[in-house]
Amino acid sequence: MDAMEFFDVVLRILAGLGFGALVGFERQWRARLAGLRTNALVSLGAALFVIFGGYTFTGPGADPTRVAAQIVSGIGFLGAGVIMKQGANVTGLNTAATLWATAAVGALAGAGEYAIAAAGTVAIMIANMLLRPLGRFMDKGPEGGREPQSVDYLFEVRCAEDAEAHLRTLIVHAVTLPEFRLRSVQSSDTATPGEVRIAAELTAHERDDRQLEAAVSRLSLEPRVTSVRWTIAEPAVLD
Repeated sequence: MDAMEFFDVVLRILAGLGFGALVGFERQWRARLAGLRTNALVSLGAALFVIFGGYTFTGPGADPTRVAAQIVSGIGFLGAGVIMKQGANVTGLNTAATLWATAAVGALAGAGEYAIAAAGTVAIMIANMLLRPLGRFMDKGPEGGREPQSVDYLFEVRCAEDAEAHLRTLIVHAVTLPEFRLRSVQSSDTATPGEVRIAAELTAHERDDRQLEAAVSRLSLEPRVTSVRWTIAEPAVLD
């Protein structure tokens, strides 16, 4: 492999990684199950497999497209892992479809079709960002048939100043659950001397007040805690 050929391979790898990261940025920003790293790795992996196929299947009768077919099969298993069913609700379908489409973008980048890969990246982002409000406007089905909504929570504890470090640790443990994503923990002084306010911002895949009530019950037993409460911010659609 000469220098020019190596540069072309590196360019394809970087293109696959970059296009996947662009798709993943939107998913990460919306706090979806598969975010920046997952989509970037899916696209990068697809590009690497296509590059591998181009160097391996070179003999008479060789068919490099067989590698692309195997990529589709592999992404099918990965997509199935992000689809979850809870009662009548099914979540993760759009995330799985995004991973599948991102793999196609990576395969195009690996094949050196940069313009088509870039167009595909833009199309995926348009589908995820612009078609969402249109789909919600057209959705006339029963509420139970819709996907559940992600919910932003604010969990607040007021405690004695000398117990701040201990309470921060307890809060993190109390709200670190599979259903929740801890976004931030901040402390600030209150108007009461010697008292601090610890606020944790959380995102849940769907509304689950019982888990937070259980956390409130546990933290209320702490002797240095003066109050514990939680509130809900405006929810966003989960897909």
